[in-house]
Amino acid sequence: MSIQNFPAALQPIIQQGFLARGFQEGLRSRLSFRSIADRMPIPNRVGETITMTRRGLKAPVTTPLTPASNTNFDNGLTPSSFGVEQYTLTMNIFGDTIDLNTVTEQVGIANLFVANARTNGVQATQSLDRLARDALYGGKNVFGLGGYLGGNTRVRTALSAAGTSVSVDDIRGFQNTLTTSGTVISIAGSAGMLVVVGSGTYTLLAAVADGTNVSTAPGGISGVLTFSTNVSTSDGAAGNAVIASTAPLIIRPNARATTAALIASQGTYGSASYVPGDTMTLDTVNQAVAALRMNNVPPVDESGLYHCYLDDQQLLGLFRDGDFKQLYRGAYNSETYRTGQVVEILGVRYIPTTEAPQQASLGAGRIHRAIVVGQGALVEGDFVGMAATDAIPDAEKALIEMVDDVVMVTREPQDRLKQIIAQSWYWIGGYALPTDATATPNIIPTATNSYLKRGVVIESL
Repeated sequence: MSIQNFPAALQPIIQQGFLARGFQEGLRSRLSFRSIADRMPIPNRVGETITMTRRGLKAPVTTPLTPASNTNFDNGLTPSSFGVEQYTLTMNIFGDTIDLNTVTEQVGIANLFVANARTNGVQATQSLDRLARDALYGGKNVFGLGGYLGGNTRVRTALSAAGTSVSVDDIRGFQNTLTTSGTVISIAGSAGMLVVVGSGTYTLLAAVADGTNVSTAPGGISGVLTFSTNVSTSDGAAGNAVIASTAPLIIRPNARATTAALIASQGTYGSASYVPGDTMTLDTVNQAVAALRMNNVPPVDESGLYHCYLDDQQLLGLFRDGDFKQLYRGAYNSETYRTGQVVEILGVRYIPTTEAPQQASLGAGRIHRAIVVGQGALVEGDFVGMAATDAIPDAEKALIEMVDDVVMVTREPQDRLKQIIAQSWYWIGGYALPTDATATPNIIPTATNSYLKRGVVIESL
């Protein structure tokens, strides 16, 4: 393969980098969820799963040593160790291609050549952005703990009598647990997990997916949870919340217990009888920020701000919120109201995106989910040898470009008629959600017991 085998009209585009710039324009046009990921070069090959270990801390010592025990070589001290936890990341390859016929597309071939690169760039960034989103929300159940939607569901079928098995809308976050050494194991092979069903606390022993998935949650898996003791009929009533003791925090307006409990607005907006529905409010954002700070989650960057990824309907809910209106009362000339955008307020940078997961109405209206995250919420593993060109002649290296850790490949015509150029992209890597299970209340008194502490989901209508 050589650049000399391309049409003369296309050679300057490749040599001068116009093709790579066109691809890069597409890559930078819609970055959102991927931007939160900490990128990590990974030497492992495609298909391999690697396990990474994160060290915890030791609990503070508040009890004085006993003088009488301060003897011998150990001075009365008993060695202690810090906790560790592990998370896994699987390396997979993703990519696509588009063809350009140099004969049938002779008119404007150069423009179409760059347009194809730009189209590939948009596709690549949307693909990686969606992979990052699915990792955060648990759409692909990346490492077995269900993502930031895991461990939080509701009873799907009411119990007619007390029993150990409860049918729920989503078993993500209930299938696996962490051992004391920080490894992920099946709940069936553990001592169990404490789960709140309704108002009672029970020990979960197993989670089995339904043969036919009927979950209403995005990426959800409906199934049956089995407990060590009978769940009462009052706790097992349809619609009751089912929350794992290690579940990430999910916040809903007006403290609604489940997704299905969200209610729609009543009356006409602007009228005296109008009752607002459970749309996004400043209070829900403040609760999310407070939760992150109580877990001592660091802000995303040196600006000291957390990032909130949300869709435009949730952003509209903020503008209708009473607290928001009071905050901007009289500020009709403010940038926020003139542009209709909230960029930074109350310690949060708002990043609108069209990739936020949507859920069909459960009776009150379409359900939207924002997520507020801090630094370290997501890890992106990039294969270090993606664009290796050691064995490629210098004349052909211009045909392989690395743009924002995505490889762009341009192949000369190799069909029988020497007419079709292939423009392709690929990425080798994966995403993982690091846990913070070792940051217990013994270490950080205000911390929660959640495995995943660096993000908070806000559900609203």
